[in-house]
Amino acid sequence: MMKQDIDISEASVYVGTYEKYNNGSLYGQWLDLSDYSDVSEFYEACAKLHEDEKDPEFMFQDYENIPEGLINECFISEKFFELRDAVTSFDSDHLEAFLIWCGNNHSVLASADIDQLISDFEQQYVGKYKSEEDFAIEVVEQRNDLSDFALQYFDYESYANELFHSDYWFSEGHVFLH
Repeated sequence: MMKQDIDISEASVYVGTYEKYNNGSLYGQWLDLSDYSDVSEFYEACAKLHEDEKDPEFMFQDYENIPEGLINECFISEKFFELRDAVTSFDSDHLEAFLIWCGNNHSVLASADIDQLISDFEQQYVGKYKSEEDFAIEVVEQRNDLSDFALQYFDYESYANELFHSDYWFSEGHVFLH
């Protein structure tokens, strides 16, 4: 499951090396990924940080605000930088929804075409609601063919159940098309 409460613009990595680690040292430094335009620039900074080693093997001992699949102990994907740059216009709710959508098997971020991924997400994202029933209420309110009399007896809970068993799915307050 993908962690939704991240702020990609605040992504950072603690960079050590395997040689230092194997010799009992955790020496390294937190690097703020917003300081680098791409993965090459990031690796250059890692090399400079560990220039005391001839051919350092970088070890990403800890990281924050990076979606799953874009980093592991010895690798950071260039897709992280593409994703970070592509979602700069997203507010926190939109970014949260995007990460939820990706985490529900809609994408493997490390191999996805980021522009296509965002386009697909935007076609399927409906919005944020307090509950499934609140979404159903809005759908019904947009209809013009129901009288006030009919609306007073309308079963919004049952309608929401029907909507979310067929056309939509709901997670952490966000509604998406199937």
